[in-house]
Amino acid sequence: MKNIEDIYPLSPMQQGMLFHSIANPDSGVYVEQMHVVLEGDLNIEAFERAWHTIVQRHSIFRTAFVWEDLDEPVQVVQRKVELKLNQLDYSGLAPEALQKQTERFLEEDLTRGFDLTEPPLMRITLIKESANRYRFVWTHHHLLLDGWSLPIVMQELFLLYEGYSRGEALRLPPSRPYREYIAWLQQQDLKKAEEFWRKLLSGFTTPTPLVMERSRKLTFSGTEDYRKEQVFLSEALTQRLEQLARDNKLTLNTIFQVAWGLLLNKYTGMDDVVFGATVSGRPPDLPGVDSMVGLFINTLPVRQTFHPETSLLEHLKGLQLQQAEIRQYEYTPLVQIKNWCEIPRELPLFESILVFENYPVDESLKQQKSSLRVINHKSFERTNYPLTVVVSPGKQIPLLIAFEQSRFRPEIVQQMLRHLQQLLEQMAADPERKLRDISLLTRDEVDRMVRGWNRTEGPYPDSLCIHQQFEQIAARQPDVPAVVFAEQTLTYRQLNEQANQLARYLREQGVGPEVPVALCLERSPEIIVAEMAVLKAGGAFVPVDPNYPKDRLEYILTDSGSKMLLTTSAIKEKIGQSYSRVICLDEEREEIAPRETENLPVNTCPENLAYVIYTSGSTGRPKGTLLQHRGVLNLISIMGEDFGVESGKSVLQFASFSFDASIAEIYLALLRGGTLHMAARETLLNPEALAELVRRLRTTTVIL
Repeated sequence: MKNIEDIYPLSPMQQGMLFHSIANPDSGVYVEQMHVVLEGDLNIEAFERAWHTIVQRHSIFRTAFVWEDLDEPVQVVQRKVELKLNQLDYSGLAPEALQKQTERFLEEDLTRGFDLTEPPLMRITLIKESANRYRFVWTHHHLLLDGWSLPIVMQELFLLYEGYSRGEALRLPPSRPYREYIAWLQQQDLKKAEEFWRKLLSGFTTPTPLVMERSRKLTFSGTEDYRKEQVFLSEALTQRLEQLARDNKLTLNTIFQVAWGLLLNKYTGMDDVVFGATVSGRPPDLPGVDSMVGLFINTLPVRQTFHPETSLLEHLKGLQLQQAEIRQYEYTPLVQIKNWCEIPRELPLFESILVFENYPVDESLKQQKSSLRVINHKSFERTNYPLTVVVSPGKQIPLLIAFEQSRFRPEIVQQMLRHLQQLLEQMAADPERKLRDISLLTRDEVDRMVRGWNRTEGPYPDSLCIHQQFEQIAARQPDVPAVVFAEQTLTYRQLNEQANQLARYLREQGVGPEVPVALCLERSPEIIVAEMAVLKAGGAFVPVDPNYPKDRLEYILTDSGSKMLLTTSAIKEKIGQSYSRVICLDEEREEIAPRETENLPVNTCPENLAYVIYTSGSTGRPKGTLLQHRGVLNLISIMGEDFGVESGKSVLQFASFSFDASIAEIYLALLRGGTLHMAARETLLNPEALAELVRRLRTTTVIL
């Protein structure tokens, strides 16, 4: 207890980071690593002493976090902590081995994590690469400090180092403790903040989806899951964006927030989008806040509503005004904002954040007045969000997206970066243009969609009719099952022969090219025979569901111009007889049976009508759609390749015969040499029974 200097609450951001660090202890979330190369005659003793002074100057580096058996977590500042300088010597390694060994160390150092109850929550390591070249690695937990604090620490470190190297006891101005910021936070009025955030987020009820996610989650471990993709804007585009900001009294941050909002708007089709953005969180009315070291940043929602007729410049100025209002309430805990908004509690308010880094660590390191040359600054950090966009100022502004590979494919993130560049190009070129006129598509993408994706031509049997292709397959594999229903199986030979007999009978009754024949039959192989028979006779079948109401049955039969109806005696009694010719297949079976089973001479061409399918009629009366033979063969050629249907494979016949999906199912099987698995209506309407049927029959293709 004698070593405890202070105890106080956590800031809102610290609370969030602590929660995610405890919830995901092996993920590496919020463990940050910075490493630079130091060239020159390094005085290791002075370097270590400088770090000890830094730790003693800033209470945050002597802080631990305690939460067990407490209502609220606290941070405990110790008077003294031991910071050890780790030293490694890789100077004897060849360049390639040096790189591999360094990468291995950096990875292991990141995955080690920290015991958050034991300060200091940081590690410093010097790796000797040659006589006058060291790699300095600083790994710390984000709970301690934010990016705005890094230049402060680096400036003090090198000032102290130079003084100690010369044997001088350098005196720096006293530092303000992080506790003063916590005290300031506790004085703020959350009631006013609640009123503001409720108003800003009013009516926003659906999170903006990250629609370019993987179709399935993949498993990655630790830092392996976290990946970065980066591009640099051209110097010319960077200058144009800076000019846009100057001319219209905008910040670059506002411009990039609008660009990211536009990308989400274009990707999702949602005019009202919300994502997160980090703010410095350093209150201007807190004395000495600019030189404090600690975690001040906060992540807050950015809401943008896109009105197509609004100009880009008007939208930019509107968002800048919103950001100015938000600045008064930057201290608000995100968890509170989430509780105040209308998003369901179990859903996130946002899953992507934009970080605008206006603390140039690179520039700060380059400008150090030090006897050492500081080069090759690199860093690693990970948030708890699936996707983080990072923008940093520079002659060529870098755009970086850090993302979880289990959620996003790298090529999709690369596409996002291209689209973000395209949006920024258009924004810089004409800020007066309407929002509706801004496109994220590059010229190459437009060309690919208009020309490339429309090059869908491919070979298919365009000189045949449906029944001719079926006959070829039946001749090739006569004994393969074509249709399976309950205990009944029809081979390709049996189906072909029965269809030939019925087709001859239909031709005798006057069926020929373009003659519509209505089929009103219960689900069974009989309807497959009937469809094929009508096609072989030269006619076009019109499937009608016997379960339709009588007035709809009569309307379809009349509207289609069907001169003949194939049905059964049981169904005929239900619908009555108002047609010139009704054939009840059960009553006329003996008359049909004596006819020849050989294939009929072809009397149709691919452009002839094959069938008429009626729409659901949800917008009025059902409408008949007329389809040709060649269209079906084209469709099946594409689907067959995509679905991999061939001999030995099977397709479930699920759809109603009066619905167009049934055509795809039936002929995907029969025109590719597969087997059509049929099921009773009761089975199709029972999920458990249907699943059992698919398992038992080992069905390979199901269209639902």
